[in-house]
Amino acid sequence: MANINLLPWREERRQLIKKQFLIILGASVAVAALLIMLTMSIFNSAISGQEGRNQYLQSHITRINKEVAEIRELELRRQQLLDRMNIIQNLQGTRPLIVRVFDEMVRTLPDGLFFTSVVRSGSRIDVEGIAESNNRVSSLMRKLDASSWFSEPNLTAVKAAEEYGDQASNFKLSFRISAPSPEEEK
Repeated sequence: MANINLLPWREERRQLIKKQFLIILGASVAVAALLIMLTMSIFNSAISGQEGRNQYLQSHITRINKEVAEIRELELRRQQLLDRMNIIQNLQGTRPLIVRVFDEMVRTLPDGLFFTSVVRSGSRIDVEGIAESNNRVSSLMRKLDASSWFSEPNLTAVKAAEEYGDQASNFKLSFRISAPSPEEEK
C-alpha cells in the first residue's frame, strides 16, 4: 500500500487559513478603529459646531441685553424730562393765578384789618391777622364768600388783642382758591 502523507498539506492549509484569519482580523480591527475615529470626528465636529452656535447666541444675547438696558435708561430720562416739562408748564400756567389771588385778597380786605401771616398749601390759604373789631372779620368773610376767586371761608379762631385796642382781635381764617371760569371773569 502506498503511504500518502496528508499532514503537511493540512498543516499548510491551516497556516494559510490562520494567516487569512489574522489578516481579516487585522483588517476588521483597522476598519473598526477607522469607523470609531470617523464617528468620533463627526461627533466632535457636531459638538464644536453647536458650541460655536451657542457662543454666537450668547454674544448676541449680551449685546441685546445692553441695548435693552440703554432703552430703559432712555425711557427713564424721557419720563424725567416729561415730568420736568409738566412742572414747568404748571408753574407757567399758575403764574398769573398767584397775581390774581393776591390782587383779589387786597380787594376783599376791609379797612381796619390786616394780615400777619398768609400760608398757601395747594389750593387752600390759611391767614392770621388782626382786626379793629369783630365786624371787620365778618365783613372779610362776606367779601371772601362773595368773591369769584375764593370759596369756603372758615373762621377757626378769634381772640382778643388788647395791645391793639379795646375791641381789637386776632383771628385765624382759611379759604380755598377757586378760579372762576372765563365767562364768570368777564
